[in-house]
Amino acid sequence: MIKKELAHIRKQFKMDHEMLKLYEILNVYIMKESNEIYHYERQPFELLDREKQELHMANFKKLLTGELDQKLFELKFQEEAEEPTRELLHQALVTGDPDEWTDLMILLVERMMADTHYKQDTVITFVRGQYYRPTKERNEEVEESEKNEVFANSFILCSVNSTEQQKKTLMFDYVEREYKYNVFVDPIIKLNTPEQGFFYPSVTDNYSDVNRVLYSSGRANEPNYQFIEEVLKAERTVTAQEERTIFEDIVKEVAGEQLDAATIAHVYEEIHQVIETSDQEEPPRLDYKDVERMLTSSGVENVTAEKVELAFETVVDDKNYELKASSVMPKFTSKSIKIDTKVATISVSPQDLKYLKQVSYRGKRCILIEVDEDAVIEGFTLATENLIE
Repeated sequence: MIKKELAHIRKQFKMDHEMLKLYEILNVYIMKESNEIYHYERQPFELLDREKQELHMANFKKLLTGELDQKLFELKFQEEAEEPTRELLHQALVTGDPDEWTDLMILLVERMMADTHYKQDTVITFVRGQYYRPTKERNEEVEESEKNEVFANSFILCSVNSTEQQKKTLMFDYVEREYKYNVFVDPIIKLNTPEQGFFYPSVTDNYSDVNRVLYSSGRANEPNYQFIEEVLKAERTVTAQEERTIFEDIVKEVAGEQLDAATIAHVYEEIHQVIETSDQEEPPRLDYKDVERMLTSSGVENVTAEKVELAFETVVDDKNYELKASSVMPKFTSKSIKIDTKVATISVSPQDLKYLKQVSYRGKRCILIEVDEDAVIEGFTLATENLIE
């Protein structure tokens, strides 16, 4: 799955969208005390109250929101898993019997509860439906009656949401003209913050891929590996954050712990160039030869392919490991790199790192930034001082 495919799916999840059809929705309520199913209910989605439909639709869209490899992860199913979830989900996908679909989803919920004790009452929601994709890009000049045909893609979406007790409140009764203490005993289902979930099947080259599932984590770079491996029976994934750490460790193995800002900037410029010039649908990846070329062109001394290959083996125990280029790029805030110090946090764009240096002045380490114009602080122009030892 690539960003464009994910964006197309996410775009369909809005009320009354002509390219999305939701059939049944199944809500399963789990009690935290007993860790058992307290109640479940299946309904046709179109028969829900409009307000309920809107709440659920917002939850589904929230579940599918986030960056790939950070909050959303495309996973391969384990090849030799016992009681493979792939077969269960595929059967649920193709069955035309709503009762069989419900039974299969309940079986999946029981797997979720097997090794997990929920800290709060939890609602697990399943919905099945279809989204549609044109067979080719629409031509704006084509008459309305000659619209392109579309592919119908069946799917199952699962969302796991915790609950919370409502807060005690003081209310004013207009009729009795008195203040009343009000206690709500019914829990609120936190549909605005799904804990985790999945979308099956994933998409490869615009076609449904029944051998992969899209997993959604509630927090960036914090996938639930127990859910991935024991419930979905899918292969463990590497987050973008972990991939970035791997890259940093490999560079340190080759170039040492310390690099000047200009060298770091050049390395990231090289990676950015790879991403921008790639003509492949799949995100570009970097092997040890690519890393050797980048470090050499960035001015790192004594770099050889053998040395980089050994670094890959040392860090990930696989010389043929390939890093996803987009994951290796630093975490951006407004397209900038954060430099944290005890005194201040400085944000610099990757291409401007070359204007920044760490220097020693009067026995103290200082950050020196080259600028072309006067620096302004809260409307005041900063005075220029001549540093003389």
